[in-house]
Amino acid sequence: MKQLALDIGMAPGPTLGSFRPGPNRAALDHLLMWLGPQVRLPMSTVPTYLWGDKGSGKSHLLQATRHALGLRGERVGWMEPRVLEPSAFDEGWSAVLIDDVDQLQAQQQHAAFSWMVQAQSAGCAILVAGHAPPSDLRLREDLRTRLGWGHVFALHSLTEAERRSVLRQSADARGIFLSDEVMDYMLSRFTRDLGNLVALVDQLDTYSLQSQRPITVPLLKRMLETR
Repeated sequence: MKQLALDIGMAPGPTLGSFRPGPNRAALDHLLMWLGPQVRLPMSTVPTYLWGDKGSGKSHLLQATRHALGLRGERVGWMEPRVLEPSAFDEGWSAVLIDDVDQLQAQQQHAAFSWMVQAQSAGCAILVAGHAPPSDLRLREDLRTRLGWGHVFALHSLTEAERRSVLRQSADARGIFLSDEVMDYMLSRFTRDLGNLVALVDQLDTYSLQSQRPITVPLLKRMLETR
């Protein structure tokens, strides 16, 4: 069955606080240290590369890092495949963030390599994510090599049991009960990104209180129909 992405209007943007690390604690701890104190950077200019399958949390961590830097008033360069014409490097950036690097086209790869070279010269931090380890990336060699000599973290998707445990803990923290039937429906029909799933639990709680009805699959369907 095709999974549906949670309506972006229903969930807040990804944050480091909403990331459920599971087996990826080392990557999260690295980014928290990488961000440094709540003052103007510098951060480390050694590239950090995150890789893993879809749903492992790569994009969540990049977007959350972008959000954290924005809250601190930092300006960053952001690149992803749908940014067809990346801008020139800006020395006012404190970090360069590149998502889905393995899907970049030739022109974008050229811009990504240029960004990384200039970022290191300017003392700008670098965080990149892709679906494969550096050695397996089908990218221009100079870009692939640069991604491989920094910090590299393999991210792993949470198991079904771990996802259920996180959802149960989130529900318990709000004082609500999620039946196995409701969790089955959520896990089979929505993106399995835990940040979005936990946000869905929050929305369900609010809607349940407003409707004065217990949380059930019919209530979840009704909530979605009204959005």
